[in-house]
Amino acid sequence: MSQSVVVVYDGTVLRPETPLELETDRRYMVTLTPLEHATGQESAWDILDALAGTVDAPEDWATEHDHYLYGAPKRVDEQGI
Repeated sequence: MSQSVVVVYDGTVLRPETPLELETDRRYMVTLTPLEHATGQESAWDILDALAGTVDAPEDWATEHDHYLYGAPKRVDEQGI
């Protein structure tokens, strides 16, 4: 079982922001990754970065975007196809 929690280091100990359901007197492996914003709020750039990626779309998506977005008739390419 693994879980991710946000903790705050107060100079002496790590304090979780939410309660942890852990067995006492058991050893755990902890990996620390600093958060960019200590306020816990994401910036607009963080949200956009999380949403950025690829879209599953037809091969002619770039040239026929009006067709797929607005229902316009498909263009005829140079070969008449």
